[in-house]
Amino acid sequence: MEDTPIARLLKSGDRFFRGTNVRLLSPEGEQLGIVSFEAAIAKAKDYGLDLVEMNGHSVPPVCRIMDFGKWQYQEDKKAREAKKNSVQQKIKEVKFHLHIDDNDFNTKMRHAVEFLQRGDKVKVLLTYRGRELSHQDLGQQLMEKIIQTAGEAAVVDSPAKLLGKNYQVILAPNKQKKKKAPSTAAEQPPANAPEEKAQ
Repeated sequence: MEDTPIARLLKSGDRFFRGTNVRLLSPEGEQLGIVSFEAAIAKAKDYGLDLVEMNGHSVPPVCRIMDFGKWQYQEDKKAREAKKNSVQQKIKEVKFHLHIDDNDFNTKMRHAVEFLQRGDKVKVLLTYRGRELSHQDLGQQLMEKIIQTAGEAAVVDSPAKLLGKNYQVILAPNKQKKKKAPSTAAEQPPANAPEEKAQ
């Protein structure tokens, strides 16, 4: 009986339970005492419900009278809700080079911040090419600039480290920082400000 699954629907001809006793619970979960398996099946029929094994590891096994189909539906619904509410965090990778121009830098940082605001971690990868490896101080400066530009959207999850020709840091979303709406109050003119006229 050790491998008996939890919440198993029992039938009157179940060979594992024939001639044994079970601890019976009512549909409301109240204990009805220890009864024979056959009596438990008959009681479930009286209710117009199913007899379900809830714990096969106990002695005697615990069985409950319930609507098994409804119970399965509710359990599936709970599992779907839990899956829906759990945020699956991904690690996105954003690559930089030592001599990156401002436009590329700003574009990559915009993507990185979007990933962070979405709840994903970001691996910032700075790849040294050729003799650039001898200028690690420039790489450190660029990495500091990246972290500063990410600002309040990020916290350093894994400190910067050099792995071969790659200098990397992992940024995580700053959970204490609330997401701002796309248009903030600072971007909108005050209510009493005069409207600008198109020329």
